Amino acid sequence: MLLAHVRSAFTPAHETYGRPRMTHELREQVLAAGRRRVARLMQECMLRARQPCRFRRTTDSDHACPVAPNHLDQNFTTAGPDRKWGSDISYIWTREGWLYLAVVLDLYSRRVVGWAAGDRLHKELALAALRRALVVRQPGPGLLHHSHRGSQYCSSEYQAELRGPGIVISMSGKGNCYDNAMVETFFKTLKSELVWRTAFQTQAEAIAALAHYINGFYNPCRRHSALGFTSPTQFERGIADQTALH
Repeated sequence: MLLAHVRSAFTPAHETYGRPRMTHELREQVLAAGRRRVARLMQECMLRARQPCRFRRTTDSDHACPVAPNHLDQNFTTAGPDRKWGSDISYIWTREGWLYLAVVLDLYSRRVVGWAAGDRLHKELALAALRRALVVRQPGPGLLHHSHRGSQYCSSEYQAELRGPGIVISMSGKGNCYDNAMVETFFKTLKSELVWRTAFQTQAEAIAALAHYINGFYNPCRRHSALGFTSPTQFERGIADQTALH
């Protein structure tokens, strides 16, 4: 019976759950399962979690636009949602050519609060992701928005979009990928769990797969060890419930 539950949980989780996440998944279903037993069952059935591949990104910082100071300074901790956001752009290969993905991540819950995909690496792509995040979350003044110093984020249009609601602008140091490590980690997770396992024939197919992964799995279901093995949505809901009780 326990093995049946392990198998039924492994595929919907994009074959990414190893022993720790699978153990928490079973315990949430009120099934008594120790880590060693889960590890033995997964090993016997050759259920092995997908491992991340090497990640590479590019940033166009050769421009004359003003660059904001690094207010984040690799301090990714925050007391609540919509206090610190991270933004970045990555790329996905399809048979029709490169597809670019811009995301806005809430550093508190690691939830993707805004994203957009397109075939051109320009400021409108980053703006589309930001505007979605602003509409969905409606953050108050004082939110810190961190990004790299690429031309998309340094453009006057993007900066104006941030200053309107009173958002504090922060940018990484030149060539320092660790300044935006949490967003880089999301892209690494996305590529190891979806992109590197799929040969996309069209860009429309890739966008549909991204929507299903982000909206249907990553935000509401994927367990994060840093969040007590809950998903971003569950983590935010749990904090909201605690606040309502107080």
